[in-house]
Amino acid sequence: MSSNRDYGSELDALNDKVEELRRMVQALLAGDSGTALRDVRNAAPSPFPNHTATGEADEGRLYYSGQYRSAEGQFRWTPQESRVEQLLGLDGEKAARILAALGHKQRLDILRTVLREPMSGAELVERLNMGTTGQLYHHMKALQGADLLVQEERGGRYALPARRTFPLLLLLAAVSELLDTSNYIEMEQVRSHAGPYLGHAGDDADPHILLMAVVDNSVLEHKAGHCTEVGIYLHGDGSVTVTDNGRGIPVAALPDGRATNVQALLTEIGRKHSGSSYVAPGAEKGISIAVVNALSQRLGVEIRREGRIYRQEFKHGIPQTELLTVGTTQETGTSVTFLPDPGLFAGGFEPGTVERIAADLASAYSGLRINVLGSDSAAKA
Repeated sequence: MSSNRDYGSELDALNDKVEELRRMVQALLAGDSGTALRDVRNAAPSPFPNHTATGEADEGRLYYSGQYRSAEGQFRWTPQESRVEQLLGLDGEKAARILAALGHKQRLDILRTVLREPMSGAELVERLNMGTTGQLYHHMKALQGADLLVQEERGGRYALPARRTFPLLLLLAAVSELLDTSNYIEMEQVRSHAGPYLGHAGDDADPHILLMAVVDNSVLEHKAGHCTEVGIYLHGDGSVTVTDNGRGIPVAALPDGRATNVQALLTEIGRKHSGSSYVAPGAEKGISIAVVNALSQRLGVEIRREGRIYRQEFKHGIPQTELLTVGTTQETGTSVTFLPDPGLFAGGFEPGTVERIAADLASAYSGLRINVLGSDSAAKA
């Protein structure tokens, strides 16, 4: 019985697959030949530059590849590499122009939408809730002119050029790694324009407004039936600790896995959550715990729940540590220690003012016990 199989072609195809696998493994190892794969994201940088075989300094290389399946079919890119030296030497003006063109939310929404599935103009208007086709076509014209969008035929569907798909996905992957910086940019804006939150800012800004905002979260836990005691501790360095025996801020990771609930609560200014938002007299905006974090020189949070003690530190609102597990406990609750930024608040906490705040709250909530320590007396109820 004869065979029609072409063993030579099959062997060539197998060799191609082996070669591709070799390149992928080489890309993953990124030059660490003979060593196990390792996570170097948090490793300290070497004080010595890498050197190529020729002895020339090499700033490093990035390796990338991928595959993508859409309504139009499956795309696949073989492993590629870029030298860091080349990336750092890009034309800054042109690079900024590209990022600015893609930095418009509606344009980015258009590209992400047609990346999943080509659509007509009318379908895009409906999908993106743009309201009018004029608003859409203003952005479509700019994207087409930049060769980031093509139309099948006049009046037909819009799609992303195939050669642009992978670079856009790589850009989105890079953005996802930088996504948390959006929160810190917003926090810096709060620091630069604190007036709408404090009623006014400057030498006469009242730090007790921040204290009220933090205590308000404990009061909210009390009103929900989970907190019976609050402690306010004034420290010699000008900081204050507010602690309660509530449930403790949730520590589980968010669905995207990039942050925990507690970090999101403390860094996302506009986050919709069940926490309190204290409104200072004369202020336009409420002060959430994230705003307190933004307006503090430093802030630390300790959470007691599920049998463990968790802790995380912040500086000017930016995390200085991950959420760390530091011990075990049978208690529950949250403790927040913060130091108002001296550049925004000229004065410190006044024991008499803190005692009046505690007395007013204890009077308003008969089942809540409030202790003030670090002053000459304490307010209790």
